[in-house]
Amino acid sequence: MLKYALIGCGRIAVNHMKAVQNNREKLDFVAVCDLDDGAMESLLVQSGLEKDSAILRYTDYKKMLAEHPEIQLVAIATDSGVHAEIALYCIDQGVNLIVEKPMAMSMQDADEIIRRSREKDVKVAVCHQNRFNIAIQKMRRALEAGRFGRISHGSINVRWNRGKEYYDQAPWRGKWASDGGCLFNQCIHGIDLLRWMMGDEVEEVYGVTKQQFHDYLECEDIGMAVVKFKNGALGTIEGTVNVYPKNLEETLYLFGEKGTVKIGGTSTNNIDVWNFTDETEEDQANKDLKEATSNVYGNGHTSLYADVIDAIEKDRTPYIDAVAGRNAVEMILAIYQSAATGKPVKLPLENVASTDFEGRFD
Repeated sequence: MLKYALIGCGRIAVNHMKAVQNNREKLDFVAVCDLDDGAMESLLVQSGLEKDSAILRYTDYKKMLAEHPEIQLVAIATDSGVHAEIALYCIDQGVNLIVEKPMAMSMQDADEIIRRSREKDVKVAVCHQNRFNIAIQKMRRALEAGRFGRISHGSINVRWNRGKEYYDQAPWRGKWASDGGCLFNQCIHGIDLLRWMMGDEVEEVYGVTKQQFHDYLECEDIGMAVVKFKNGALGTIEGTVNVYPKNLEETLYLFGEKGTVKIGGTSTNNIDVWNFTDETEEDQANKDLKEATSNVYGNGHTSLYADVIDAIEKDRTPYIDAVAGRNAVEMILAIYQSAATGKPVKLPLENVASTDFEGRFD
């Protein structure tokens, strides 16, 4: 069994705890760490583990790792602004990682995580868990089988709602250094899916961001972009937290010469349209697929954990690796840079950070 620890006990940590329990035959839960003792206890109570004295509590992750060098896998679920700092420290200790999105807030940190993890032979997986959604996996298999033919274009639309009470729950939200805006926090999963499905290689991004309704934040509450991919396909991105009165949809479209698929639901978990020229019996079943989820984060954390455990055991690259995490960060920083300059931005991107855009909406 792999010795495991969790750093960060906020909103997303519940999904990590479910994933740990669903993989309990492979994981030995050694320790949990958070600056807030109350957050740790609340999380353990929610998970029914408050009486488990074998799970050690820490407020200092460096002390935790120093006292327990046997820990082999750590999940980082803190506020976004310290993901990279903690990840790099853990990598230097030789610890394998699951890092919540975004992996980093700068290209320099993202590239350093990749470089150092390779140097230390450490596995790093990033929580773009929607790649494991049943509907997304079906789309991916159809794409890899060539069923779409040549791709014309694709789009991701993340139309959600976040009000002041959400941002008041955690002071780090909506700030350039610790979170970014709706693109970095709410929309990064969909942006990751679009880039992945469209071949990953991006030529140019043109973006526009605005702060429409959330003047108490530092960052954007709506962002839109047009993406030119190197394979000739086009992509569009719409991400916002301005939808009244609640989350509406997270919808991914893919249009090819021989197929059209629309994946909808609140978190790309339902197949709304599934049309191919070479239709099969399985296609008929796919047309009405709906995957039930308990929250907008979906069910993918359990599959992601299982994949990372297998990757460590077999010494292979995780399905959603640090390069995937870097690519999602790059897309968003390119949109931010384009929006700030009013010009298209060529990729690859270097030496750009979320903090470069401080003051944009002051």
